[in-house]
Amino acid sequence: METTNHNTPEDGSASAGGQRTAGKDGLLLLNAVKKGDVDRVQQLLEQGADVNVCDEYWGWTPLHNAVQIGRVDIVNLLLGHGADPRRRKKNGATPFIIAGIHGDVRLLQILLSQGADINECDENGFTAFMEAAERGNVEALRFLFANGADVNLRRETTEDKKRMKKGGATALMSAAEKGHLEVVKILISDMKAEVDARDNMGRNALIHALLNFNCENVSKHVEEITSILIEHGADVNARGDGGKTPLISAVERKHTGLVQMLLRQEGINIDDRDSTGKTALLIAVEQQLKEITQLLLEKGADTKCGDLVGIARRNYDHCLLKLLYKFIHDTDPPAVDWLPHSSRWGEALKRLHGMPRPRIGKLKIFMHEDYKIANTSEGAVYLGIYDNGEVAVKVFYENSTRGCKEVSCLRDCRGHSNLVAFYGREYYKGCLYVCMSLCEWTLEEFLKAPREEPVENGEDKFAHSVLLSIFEGVQKLHLHGYSHEDLQPQNILIDSEKAVRLADFDQSIQWPGESPIIKRDLEDLGRLVLYVVKKGEIPFETLKAQNNEELLTKSPDEETKDLIHCLFSPGENVKNCLKNLLGHPFFWTWEDRYRTLRNVGNESDIKVRKNESELLRLLQPQTLEPPRSFDQWTSKIDKDVMCQMNHFYKTSQNPYRDTVGDLLKFIRNIGEHINEKKNRKMKEKLGDHSRYFQETFPDLVIYIYKKLKETEYRKHFPQAPPRLSVPEAAGPGGV
Repeated sequence: METTNHNTPEDGSASAGGQRTAGKDGLLLLNAVKKGDVDRVQQLLEQGADVNVCDEYWGWTPLHNAVQIGRVDIVNLLLGHGADPRRRKKNGATPFIIAGIHGDVRLLQILLSQGADINECDENGFTAFMEAAERGNVEALRFLFANGADVNLRRETTEDKKRMKKGGATALMSAAEKGHLEVVKILISDMKAEVDARDNMGRNALIHALLNFNCENVSKHVEEITSILIEHGADVNARGDGGKTPLISAVERKHTGLVQMLLRQEGINIDDRDSTGKTALLIAVEQQLKEITQLLLEKGADTKCGDLVGIARRNYDHCLLKLLYKFIHDTDPPAVDWLPHSSRWGEALKRLHGMPRPRIGKLKIFMHEDYKIANTSEGAVYLGIYDNGEVAVKVFYENSTRGCKEVSCLRDCRGHSNLVAFYGREYYKGCLYVCMSLCEWTLEEFLKAPREEPVENGEDKFAHSVLLSIFEGVQKLHLHGYSHEDLQPQNILIDSEKAVRLADFDQSIQWPGESPIIKRDLEDLGRLVLYVVKKGEIPFETLKAQNNEELLTKSPDEETKDLIHCLFSPGENVKNCLKNLLGHPFFWTWEDRYRTLRNVGNESDIKVRKNESELLRLLQPQTLEPPRSFDQWTSKIDKDVMCQMNHFYKTSQNPYRDTVGDLLKFIRNIGEHINEKKNRKMKEKLGDHSRYFQETFPDLVIYIYKKLKETEYRKHFPQAPPRLSVPEAAGPGGV
């Protein structure tokens, strides 16, 4: 509801240009006007007091004050000494607008003759005509209308208030809201006010008539005003705050006569729901309004709007229960054809779906241990049915900071497959219910459960696919300006399709501008990498307790070690760290790694051993670099294979040397010739050559990656991470 106290600083007050604050004589003049002391006013003016002085706080001039107390004589005296009739207070109100509030036609006539604009408005969009209507000043209203006041003018307020849907109300809406029956009649019958105009919230005069229902004057005339508005075309199905229709508002206010009147109207939507999903009938039963409940039932209200019988039982209202049984023949039969998607939660979901429970908006929930998924820091997560679909429901207290963070992050980042889907929220009895996609397992549960994983060439494709999904999910959060702040196995979920989804955003932080605070996320990701690669054998809390250097020593291979190191030490470009790491060799298949080595080895500078080339210079180990597995590499290749490969260079007497370039050339040549018949024995010795080189030189791929990732030769790297999914055989319990 819009405020009607237009003299407060909350009304968008701004300093009026050119106003002069009061000195000693000015203060004396202002006080004399407020007291109505005309002699003292005249004396001060003759002594030279500033007639247009204004008070320091709200910008009232002597003329504003004189109009407010209705002193025509002082108004004329001030105008005679040069008072500015167009001067505005800090909220933009002129003396003419204040005259509309006072309702004195003589003042309005005087100020209009002094150049006032009949439709001038303050910063909240109030004109003198609107003020007269809001205060029931009939004589002033008629005078202003006769002099050209726009009866259907809508309040033009400030831009910031427009963004909050404030403003847009008409004089008729104000009169209806304040219960001024005579003004409503005059505006509609004599002045042809537009009855079904809407304010910026979409509310018509009928909705406004029900806003101040507890006010004695409003309550006294509400039925008559409602009747007049409906008779002249007001939409009886319009919606107000919280999506409430006039019928729902009338029921909430327990006004039987108003409910009867509304139910007589043709086209009334008796089963409309407010924003919480409640109908007029459900509200009537909850409030134990037997007479109104009977009116609604006799009019044909839908009884499948909630567990009406259950509500009456819980309230021990036997009279209401007896009434309901007369109209409800089938309370809420379970739908036998509804089947949940979840295997793990299926039986509980079917019981919940068939259970007669009152709905909270679109949500059916039973907060009982049998339907609880997990505990949280402020409540719990329960199974739920939302809009006839299965969901997980995270419960917070209504004004929870964590709940606000959860909703904000889910809403702003919705639509990403690596995050749990957000379906909606509901409020009820001080609780916030956040509805999101239901998953089968936490990552911790998934790793602990027995399963059979396919192993190809010794690759851990399961770990790579899970971590790729987690990285992509966290990256999407960061792109939306959020950091998760609580990445751990319990907050990473696996759904029924084996898709990995990030969850639990109640500690998330939205960071401003270009200053991401995401280092904690990156460190937690580093620990998650080790946790997943180790299949959960090391508890995550143990990993969190260890320092970064200790964790790096636990890495099973060079790719994992380097990936974790990059997460722990992201450098200056923190914001794009994950985007860059999605192309890290950790996520490459062994075939990708082998192909990269071959492609680099196929560069002409390597094939002809152009020692002065930039590529070979880049690949040359530096003096202080630690030992590598590929140092003296020719001695680590199967002797027969090495001898046979060197045989090709017997004529030129230019055998392979122990350089990185020659090793890449060797790998390239093996790849090109290994399948030739004459090399059958060599192929038998090497076996799967991609695996052979990965195991013989485990740090070669990461070495090449780090040397070339900032150069043009990165063109040989896989262009994008493969779109992997969790292998089907990897589900726990064979599910």
